[in-house]
Amino acid sequence: MKRYVRSTFVACAVALCVIPASGAAAHEATAEYPGSQVAAPDCVRFTADWRYTFVTNDCSSAYSVTVVYGDGNEVPCRWANPGDMLTFPGYGTRGNEVLGAVLCATDGSALPGGA
Repeated sequence: MKRYVRSTFVACAVALCVIPASGAAAHEATAEYPGSQVAAPDCVRFTADWRYTFVTNDCSSAYSVTVVYGDGNEVPCRWANPGDMLTFPGYGTRGNEVLGAVLCATDGSALPGGA
């Protein structure tokens, strides 16, 4: 009986170690957005916390930008002139994350990848 309990315990411990690792890999795969939307240039920077996300345009051109969230939440696009800092909602307290800033089309929608 001890052997059965010990082997069951070892099997469960191994399973618990494998499951979070595969779940983390799946989460990382969904966190990338280059194929679906055009990332803002490197001179458009963002910082995020639970309450606010700040997007700063350090470029010499104006851009229409929005923020991409891990849970798919969408926020309206806004124009950022050179030197502007825009405020968007943060990632909240429920495990969401801000994936980055993306460019928008002139109609206010996020640009699809490759456009």
